[in-house]
Amino acid sequence: MSSTLRWFKSSYSNASGGDCIEVAFDWRTSSHSNASGGECVEVAACPHSVHVRDSKVSDGPVFAVAPDAWSAFVTWAE
Repeated sequence: MSSTLRWFKSSYSNASGGDCIEVAFDWRTSSHSNASGGECVEVAACPHSVHVRDSKVSDGPVFAVAPDAWSAFVTWAE
């Protein structure tokens, strides 16, 4: 798996000087992804959620699931 950090500002940041820390998801790309059409999903695990996105559209939509739900899905998929 490869990893790419994508930084973004906290939703609590604002134009009135309320800049908060920037955070990043540590996106992991499946080793099955490749330039020959084998694109897969990317996953970023956080303490309270697992974020999933399409590896072909890294700036596209992201959905989050609970870690136990993701674990159950991976177990089922294997």
